[in-house]
Amino acid sequence: MQKLSSIVTCLILGIVLFIICFDYNKHEYPNEYYNVYLDGELLGIIKSETELKDYINEKSNHLINAKNVTTTYCEDERPLEQIINEELQEIIDNSKDTKYYENDEGKNCVDITIEDGKIIENIYTPQGLNIEKTMTFSNEVNTVEEIYSKIVDLKSFTVKGYQFTIKNGDDKKYIYVIDKDIFEAATNELIKTYVGIDDYNNYLNNNQKEIETVGYKIENVYIENEITVKQMLIPLDKTIYTDESSLSHFLLYGDNPLTKTYTVKENEMISDIALNNEISNQEFLISNPKYKDENSLIAVGTEVLIKQTNPQLKVVVEKYIVEDKTNEFKTIYQYDDTQYIGYEEIVQEGEDGLERVSQRQKIVNGNIEFVDPVSKKTLKMSVDKVVIKGDKYIPNVGDLSNWAWPSESGWVITDNYGWRIHPITGERKFHNAIDIAGTGYNSAIYAANNGTVIIKEKHYSYGNYIVINHNNGYYTLYAHMNKFMNNVDVGDTVIRGQQIGYVGSTGWSTGPHIHFEIWKGCKFCYINPWSIY
Repeated sequence: MQKLSSIVTCLILGIVLFIICFDYNKHEYPNEYYNVYLDGELLGIIKSETELKDYINEKSNHLINAKNVTTTYCEDERPLEQIINEELQEIIDNSKDTKYYENDEGKNCVDITIEDGKIIENIYTPQGLNIEKTMTFSNEVNTVEEIYSKIVDLKSFTVKGYQFTIKNGDDKKYIYVIDKDIFEAATNELIKTYVGIDDYNNYLNNNQKEIETVGYKIENVYIENEITVKQMLIPLDKTIYTDESSLSHFLLYGDNPLTKTYTVKENEMISDIALNNEISNQEFLISNPKYKDENSLIAVGTEVLIKQTNPQLKVVVEKYIVEDKTNEFKTIYQYDDTQYIGYEEIVQEGEDGLERVSQRQKIVNGNIEFVDPVSKKTLKMSVDKVVIKGDKYIPNVGDLSNWAWPSESGWVITDNYGWRIHPITGERKFHNAIDIAGTGYNSAIYAANNGTVIIKEKHYSYGNYIVINHNNGYYTLYAHMNKFMNNVDVGDTVIRGQQIGYVGSTGWSTGPHIHFEIWKGCKFCYINPWSIY
């Protein structure tokens, strides 16, 4: 009996040892799996990292710049059902949406919406996706299909490309391209738009004509923005440019530019069309290249394109320019207090002179921002017109028939009255003045007519400026002065052609010039300054 008990005891111990050893062997070697994380959050566990990546490339029909496109199909001699069976079933099966209806002509139709874009073959996992090897005794894993579905719901996949960062002051703008050459080619197209194809090619090939008498020479062309580039995996929900044409259009016009057609009316010139449609003359010529300059004639009824530019880069052209400019004669009024008011006698006729003016200009996106006068040579002296007027005092009422030019000779208009993109703020605004540059720092600013000084102060955008009430319904404003004349104060009467200040670049200004405004009827009732000359 004792022997039987020993045998049973040994048998029980053996069974226990077998179970323990079997369980030990089962857990001795853990499984090698992979944890899948997205932005630090665990999505699940998979058996194979390679299997997931292969599945992504096989499964995904990834599009760059994807957009929904809707096409309408209506029954013709065949019923709509037949058309669908013969031609459209596969499209409908892969569409995002379909809408069946009867049109105004009583025909059965279907609108099919599909996602359209450029298909990319090599797709990469989203940024923030990490796959880490893990050792576990658990056999619970996710399928690659489950993990893929979770990724698609949470984040966009990526494609290899380049990010260009464009700095404009404190602002940063990002442009994504598949190939670096696309950005370079599109930038060159933008430069050609503002420089001119022939001028730019001659500059690059060092083939510019030397200036013998008058003309111009491009000294430098460059992009003023700071631009950096890096290769990266770009999320597919970004706008990614795959061709030069679409990127060059964006660089010139930005996103969703105001675009419309306009029918030319009677007696309209390009400047009238631009003014009425809130664009500059230059913008009109860019979108309608068949017209060479703003003086080109356009037939009544012609349809032209109106498109507002919004350049994403600052294209700078530095030019050396030599021009022969008319030095218009000045009219000098001499007052004779022995004669009654209204007496007028011309004692010397005026005659225009001629000057050869050399300047360096900095032109940004087609707009002159800085003028540096180099030299001025008199080819023919001007002769002042001298008029004697009878008056026993200096009148403070301006003569509507004779307005003086507010600057010295050699001037150039850098911005006209009309719509423009503000060179400081970058906003599209109406320019209520003409900007007169080219005469240099501290050159003279003259009163355009007799009147009373009503404002003489400093302003954040005008800088140092003066306003004269001509007491005839007109006011003139002279801004960005470097300094005022010491003998000119608020309440003083000034006479036509009297110096009131010096040219400067105070306030919101890109270089020395006179911001010259005309008001008619009331303060800030702006009119085109050219209307008085």
